[in-house]
Amino acid sequence: MNVMSPISPPSLKNYAWLSICAALATILLKGIAWWMTGSVGLLSDALESVVNLAGAMMALAMITVAEQPADDDHAYGHGKAEYFSGGFEGLLILLAAVGIGVAAIERLLHPQPLEQLGVGLAVSVVASLVNLFTARILLAAGLKYRSMTLEADAHHLMTDVWTSVGVIAGVGSVALTGWLWLDPVLALLVAANIVWTGWKLLYRSTQGLMDVALPSEDNDLVLAILDRYREQGIDFHALRTRESGARRFVELHVLVPGEWTIQKGHELAERLEGDIRDALPRATVLTHLEPLDDPVSHADIELDR
Repeated sequence: MNVMSPISPPSLKNYAWLSICAALATILLKGIAWWMTGSVGLLSDALESVVNLAGAMMALAMITVAEQPADDDHAYGHGKAEYFSGGFEGLLILLAAVGIGVAAIERLLHPQPLEQLGVGLAVSVVASLVNLFTARILLAAGLKYRSMTLEADAHHLMTDVWTSVGVIAGVGSVALTGWLWLDPVLALLVAANIVWTGWKLLYRSTQGLMDVALPSEDNDLVLAILDRYREQGIDFHALRTRESGARRFVELHVLVPGEWTIQKGHELAERLEGDIRDALPRATVLTHLEPLDDPVSHADIELDR
């Protein structure tokens, strides 16, 4: 049976370039805001944008690698490169949190007055809007094309947006109350928040590199398809799934009546694989035919054979 190859998704490198441009713009804007006000909270916000830039550059590099086709040395493709980007960005976030914490504690011990708060906050608001606009575009693309790199970058930018909202509120509170300690305390809260973001990125990247099974919603789609075939007297076992960046892999044993011809079993396997690929785009499906009435077939059900 002639099965058409799935259409390759468009390159995602343009989205990475958008993230790089947004990071450069926000670094400039937040740097100006910090220089004008002297706020350590705004400084922490600017430092996180530096992390955004490093993460975006790493994302561009890893997307470039991940989009390379399979070859003799990488028969399963290069999709796992995206996990290195997520892990790298998570590590940078943790390092930035340490730097922010040190600066905040120093300012808490040695308070300094803030200057030109109105203009500085206005500049920071503009930078936050740039991040919000970019994050929404990246998240939509990440979900559409199953790109862990773009999703991670988008979630990090959204964290940056909410962080900026908190910093702006804190600096505004200093302007209203005159309590200088609010600025460094808020910077410490910012540091704690991005530690959590960094940890989640590191965890997800590690899970991907460890060949974690497909999410439950994807697995349920496969099981629903198999249940339809069971109604035709077919059985299955040894189902294994994993994901590699945007690609999915599904393997299973298909048990058919022993009197079937090879041609009939092959046609069934082709239909089954096609149904799974329709339900899970960019999935590679591998089936192994076994006779339903052979006791050896039922003994061979371990995942690690």
